Amino acid sequence: MKKRIAFFDFDGTITTKDTLLEIIKYHHGNAKFLFGFGLNAPFIAAFKAGIISNQSAKERVLRFFFGRMPVSVFQEKCDQFAKEELPALLRPKALAEIHKLKELGAEVVIVSASAGHWISSWCADNNLKLIATRLDENDGKLTGKISGRNCHGDEKVARIKELFDLKQYDEIYCYGDTKGDKPMLGLATFSFYAPFR
Repeated sequence: MKKRIAFFDFDGTITTKDTLLEIIKYHHGNAKFLFGFGLNAPFIAAFKAGIISNQSAKERVLRFFFGRMPVSVFQEKCDQFAKEELPALLRPKALAEIHKLKELGAEVVIVSASAGHWISSWCADNNLKLIATRLDENDGKLTGKISGRNCHGDEKVARIKELFDLKQYDEIYCYGDTKGDKPMLGLATFSFYAPFR
């Protein structure tokens, strides 16, 4: 029997929306969401223009919305989000593909630039492995920084190779939907770009 593994980007590939934005709205409401993004617009524009990194822009947003929040409070809200809001954001075709791959005996791994806090319980419920951005903590509170590197672009490949010896697999399936997923797609024997839209 062939040994198979599949790596799926999460936001935009499995979901219809960016879940970082959705988790901010869920925690804080639309008014504070809009206010916060208005204040941070110069940094987001600087990232879009290639002046600052994806990680720097993301940390500005995380610090504004979640800096100094107790990790226990944040995790509880994220678990609620996973139960109450996340199911409506999932693409049925993506879920069908995951189910098909699991029936073929493939290991299925979610590889996300989003933090694992609001994806982990869904992955556990569906027997999926998770590689995700880690958020920095200090004294039981979020600092608003990312621990290590944002799980995006080449970092997705580095994190995959840390955990899996890809030479052991006969077939490698990769699914993504942005240029940040292209390094990961390069690992595949079968790659799929924005296949579920």
